[in-house]
Amino acid sequence: MELKVYLDEKKRIVENFLLEYFKNSIQPVVLDDAMKYSVFAGGKRLRPVLCMAAYEACGGNGQDILPQAGALELIHTYSLIHDDLPAMDDDDLRRGKPTNHKVYGEAIAILAGDGLLTEAFHMFSHSTMVSDSALLAAIRELSAAAGLYGMVAGQAMDIISEGKVPQIDTLEFIHRNKTAALIRASLMIGGILAEADEQTLQAFRRYGEGIGLAFQVVDDILDVTGTTEELGKTKGADDSRDKMTYPALYGIERSKIIAEDLITAALEAIQPMAEKAGRLREIATYLTRRTN
Repeated sequence: MELKVYLDEKKRIVENFLLEYFKNSIQPVVLDDAMKYSVFAGGKRLRPVLCMAAYEACGGNGQDILPQAGALELIHTYSLIHDDLPAMDDDDLRRGKPTNHKVYGEAIAILAGDGLLTEAFHMFSHSTMVSDSALLAAIRELSAAAGLYGMVAGQAMDIISEGKVPQIDTLEFIHRNKTAALIRASLMIGGILAEADEQTLQAFRRYGEGIGLAFQVVDDILDVTGTTEELGKTKGADDSRDKMTYPALYGIERSKIIAEDLITAALEAIQPMAEKAGRLREIATYLTRRTN
């Protein structure tokens, strides 16, 4: 199966799971609408796909961990809603559509994000296919990546670093936490739920860190070189807010080399897994060549 077919199939499976999960409305209706507006606004469903791919690399069936994979998408979506708020990145567009707060107002957007973050852990806890011990370990991994040791810390550093002279340590802290942490956790959770050995988990950790950081480096590059239509968000937004980015520090060409080096390191990490990690190798290569 070609990679595009694989990604499309996994995305469809995740999409159908989320549609079924959210088929019933909650009250108040405006909150229900706001959450669904962002959850179903499009997107690659990359984090759930990576989680399922890691689980499959360990011999499992990815559909057995859909509640956990789907929860990763809820957390990612919550982070986008909050990142777009006027107090954060103040964006008007996301995935080619008005951002959540532009449609529902800031208060409902904040609550929609809160709702998705909380519901993610409720969704994650539902499983009859994995052991309780594995589920608990996976929840610990997820909460660390989504919170003070990951996304929240990265977003805080991103905000307080605006307008400052780019520094390598600060830039890496932002990207490793704000973006790479949840991508790394997606791989780790797949391995943990499959009760993989420590060597495999460490391979997933290094692979996830590599592709997660490379993903954000490519995002930085596309913010400069892409178009608003391709990106689904305002081109040049990072530069207009004087964000600390890889192109700002290294320039475009050097940033491209850094992204390629990160992918090479990620591929080396899963090299001992041989054929079992075939999909993960293909996904890593795809991430550096994407245009949105």
